[in-house]
Amino acid sequence: MIKSLKKVLLKYLPVNYFKFSKSYSQDGEDMILKALYELKKGYKGFFVDVGAHHPVRYSNTKYFSKRGWRGINVEPTPTAIKAFEMFRKRDVNLNIGVGQERGKLKFYCFNEPALNSFSEEVSKRIDRESTKYKIIKEVDIDVLPLSDVFDNYLPANTKIDFLTIDVEGLDYQVLLSNNWEKYKPEIILIEEGIDVDDLSKSPIYIFLKEKGYRFLAKTPRTCFYRL
Repeated sequence: MIKSLKKVLLKYLPVNYFKFSKSYSQDGEDMILKALYELKKGYKGFFVDVGAHHPVRYSNTKYFSKRGWRGINVEPTPTAIKAFEMFRKRDVNLNIGVGQERGKLKFYCFNEPALNSFSEEVSKRIDRESTKYKIIKEVDIDVLPLSDVFDNYLPANTKIDFLTIDVEGLDYQVLLSNNWEKYKPEIILIEEGIDVDDLSKSPIYIFLKEKGYRFLAKTPRTCFYRL
């Protein structure tokens, strides 16, 4: 009966009516990116993921990696980098943090790794206010400015199609650490839980607008900007 029904449906409805794309992002960010690149048939671009977290879970880049894209994944959580080395062999995988100056910073690790952060303020507030999420350890992690990451690890003559930043409270500082005269990704995704009506008050919005970017879209946690 089921097979007969399938035959009838396939006979009278185009096959593409049954096609869909699987999202790996936390709030569907990769599907917004897909809509921006889907007209470039077979295109294989380059991404940079700062605060990459995991090669699959809550990943803004997994969908593109499956389609042959390459990139740089930056994730300071010591245990997470092994998963990237296993599942993202085409990529550059860096077990470091990104900040305004070279050095070491204290990294706060939670029982939910998606909350791991260099921000003492954000981390201790979550630990204090939440009954579910707690800091389980603190480690010192090497930190480089974003411009140094690009200088040292971006392949020569490579265009950055999109940069995604999710570092739990220090996202603006990551932006400040770039050399914007030298490196300007086409699209930037950055975590900021701000209402659209309040964007004009956002330091991130003001900064990126000054660099030539325009606000493009928003999910509950992420804002999109485009040159």
